[in-house]
Amino acid sequence: MGQGGDDAHGHGHDHGSHAGHAHGAGADGRRLTIALAITALVLLSGAVGAWVTGSLSLLADLGHQVTDVAALLTAVVAARLAQRPPSARRTFGLGRSEVLGAAVNALALLAVTVWVAVEALERLLADVPPHIPGLALLVFGAVGLVGNLISLAVLSGGDRGNLNVRGAALHVLGDALGSVAVMAAAGVVLLTGWPYADVVASLVIVIILLPRTLVLLRATAHVLLEGVPPGVDVEEVRAALAEVPGVREVHDLHVWVISDRVPAASAHLVVEDHATPHCEGRAAGGSVLDCAAEALRERFGLEHSTLQIETADHADHEEHCAPPRVVPGSSR
Repeated sequence: MGQGGDDAHGHGHDHGSHAGHAHGAGADGRRLTIALAITALVLLSGAVGAWVTGSLSLLADLGHQVTDVAALLTAVVAARLAQRPPSARRTFGLGRSEVLGAAVNALALLAVTVWVAVEALERLLADVPPHIPGLALLVFGAVGLVGNLISLAVLSGGDRGNLNVRGAALHVLGDALGSVAVMAAAGVVLLTGWPYADVVASLVIVIILLPRTLVLLRATAHVLLEGVPPGVDVEEVRAALAEVPGVREVHDLHVWVISDRVPAASAHLVVEDHATPHCEGRAAGGSVLDCAAEALRERFGLEHSTLQIETADHADHEEHCAPPRVVPGSSR
């Protein structure tokens, strides 16, 4: 961690390991690549099945498989981009590409889910019930389920907190649920001959997937809008910084997520005038910068922090020199 030394107006930076983040993205990328290959094979099987049977639930499952292949491909590319180190043009690297990939995948899944719901309602209202070959439906549903379960097993070993992996896993989970619904519909058709079992199964898939899709969309939007990391209370962060010996005031505090792997914080700390306070703790005898950064890291997991140290005179000077606020519609 760098710091401002004995300069009263120093700046401190504490950065998490980019190598660690890149390693996590690399491991996730390998898992995503394996899942992509398996899902592509399941897609080919599902395409044949939908063509042979004319099943809506199998077609719904196929629609999810198409978006799954695109989603996993997007996730693989995003994971590769996230491994690239920071550059002069992108000083935080490309870690946020994983979040963008997750957002694209969630939107695609939402579109397919809505389409399946509309198609199912149209079939329910149709005058002529659909004819579905139950045995063929059962076979293709079983093939899809096996492939999806293998993909889920591969992805479950990755970083479950990573939005990119979560988005890909949600797609594969949707396929697995779709395969179960397809098999259930096939069983009903074989046992009772009820023609609408397939349509009802597709609606069950929609009901299960829609809430999870909206949750993922909300999570990606939170990161892209630089929201506060989950589980972190900004006022508690402010109080922790104010408790650092020598700190009189905390202002301009910002806490956000650069990507879902990198939470960050920045703040201005006003210290005693004409003094270089020191504090105790793990950074025994360390400066205010050392102890404040340690508090952020140890108590809140904020590995990336940027802190500016100011004297009270400097803070007052900044406040007095700030341009006056102009209220719209008022005259100066």
